[in-house]
Amino acid sequence: MAAVPADWRDYLRLLKPRVMSLVVFTALTGLVCAGAPMNPALAAIAILCIAVGAGASGALNMWYDADIDAVMKRTRGRPVPAGRVRATDALTMGVVLSLFSVTLMGLAVNLLAAGLLAFTIFFYAVVYTMWLKRSTPQNIVIGGLAGALPPAVGWAAASGTAPWNAWLLVAIIFVWTPAHFWALSLSTGEDYAKAGVPMMPVVRGPDSTRRQILAYSLLLAPLAVVPAFTGLGGAVYLAIAALGGVVFVALAIRLLLAKADMEKKARGLFGFSILYLFGLFAALLGEHLAGLAPLALLR
Repeated sequence: MAAVPADWRDYLRLLKPRVMSLVVFTALTGLVCAGAPMNPALAAIAILCIAVGAGASGALNMWYDADIDAVMKRTRGRPVPAGRVRATDALTMGVVLSLFSVTLMGLAVNLLAAGLLAFTIFFYAVVYTMWLKRSTPQNIVIGGLAGALPPAVGWAAASGTAPWNAWLLVAIIFVWTPAHFWALSLSTGEDYAKAGVPMMPVVRGPDSTRRQILAYSLLLAPLAVVPAFTGLGGAVYLAIAALGGVVFVALAIRLLLAKADMEKKARGLFGFSILYLFGLFAALLGEHLAGLAPLALLR
């Protein structure tokens, strides 16, 4: 039995609601950007399935990672390592929610969206959590695909297809993830070292990590501008992508050159990275909801 009685908030924490909120937001953007007419009730069901699938992934992650979570300051208060929820309960919750979300998506929406959702859950829970996270410093790079897929799931839910523009949104999140996560891990490297998790700052050191953050930033900045030229984004999106990209690269350069307060500068980049990604997807979502014409210069 659990050492301390659990309440509803502990089971909510198993779902990683902050991560879920980002997944739902990017999936909703993909669904709206698809531009396909969709029954509002089915759209709501699709978003619900994506949210539940994200929560299921979180529960499975907390079940499997309970041993390393117990070692790290940032995670030792989570419900399973803290003894408020049994590991088997977290596993059961994750499996049941996974089956529910994928099945409902397939029955109510379409099989492509259900298949992409199933792959996303599998990739995060099995490929990333059970394999990559503990075996390679490239864990967050490859594993980041799981967090990048929701826009394609949302797009497929609306249109039954996953075209180039859907995968462009996936690519933006995929390239954004290493710089975002490594900026955080620069200030939590000691925790990962204690837990035996080969995060980049632990294996390659802070200097190598900072260089790689800059490299991904330099790749992300032009990539984020591309939707403005493929019929996906408009003038507002282009402005946010261009200006935000410049700031992102500038913060990465500042971090690379930092001789003091490295962790403070890393946290600054980490915070801006969240704002930047939110701005990109909010601009796309707002433009499409408002019916603003995209630039479409390369169409």
